[in-house]
Amino acid sequence: MHLADFVAHLDTYLRIDLYADHPNACNGLQVEGNRDITTVAFAVDACLYTIEAAVRADADCLVVHHGLFWSGSAPVIGSLYRRVSALVRAGVALYSCHLPLDAHEEVGNNTQLCRALGIEPLGQWARFEGREVGIIARADTSIRSLQRLLDDRLDTSSRLIGGGRDRVQRVAVLTGSGADRASEAAALGCDVLITGEGAHHSYFAAEEAGINVLLAGHYATETLGPRALKAHVEQELRLRCCFVDHPTGL
Repeated sequence: MHLADFVAHLDTYLRIDLYADHPNACNGLQVEGNRDITTVAFAVDACLYTIEAAVRADADCLVVHHGLFWSGSAPVIGSLYRRVSALVRAGVALYSCHLPLDAHEEVGNNTQLCRALGIEPLGQWARFEGREVGIIARADTSIRSLQRLLDDRLDTSSRLIGGGRDRVQRVAVLTGSGADRASEAAALGCDVLITGEGAHHSYFAAEEAGINVLLAGHYATETLGPRALKAHVEQELRLRCCFVDHPTGL
């Protein structure tokens, strides 16, 4: 299919116009390609490794959760030049979707994590720029059982900040970097916050708010959305797809 049609489908399906996002997230087409779309690569990050892997896979477009331009306007030199030039030389397009992919009700990182854990969504939380991107879910388990299940489903080794009670019945899910929302999750009656990573001070915030926090890794918690979007594109658009895995352990 034509690149413009592919981009229009993703823009509409992911509803990128509804999310203000971070100023430099630049959701949508970030680098234009010069090829019709027959093969699509998916990855979490637009780094040189995933870009070169997409080129080797003869992909016509690389779809990522974290795009290129987080630092805003900057000279196209150094690592940014190497990334952009690798795409342009190969004629590979780059499409990025950040918060809309976190929050999507079907292929979103948070929705997919709830499904992987078998917990029932009750509603949304964690408002950012006018829209809630996280999920509050129902569970009935112990914190250690939940941690073991999380590690198994994400193939990771999570870190527990044990600030809350052992029995877990209400879970706040916010993939990526969300530990600074622990106090907010506690105020909503949650027994645990599942997220990817947090700053040093988030430990004390969780401890003092009386809530458990499971830090499962930024990368690990955000592979689910791109993989689910890959399955959507395969099924709905009948395009060849691949996933480029490049875990950071962070």
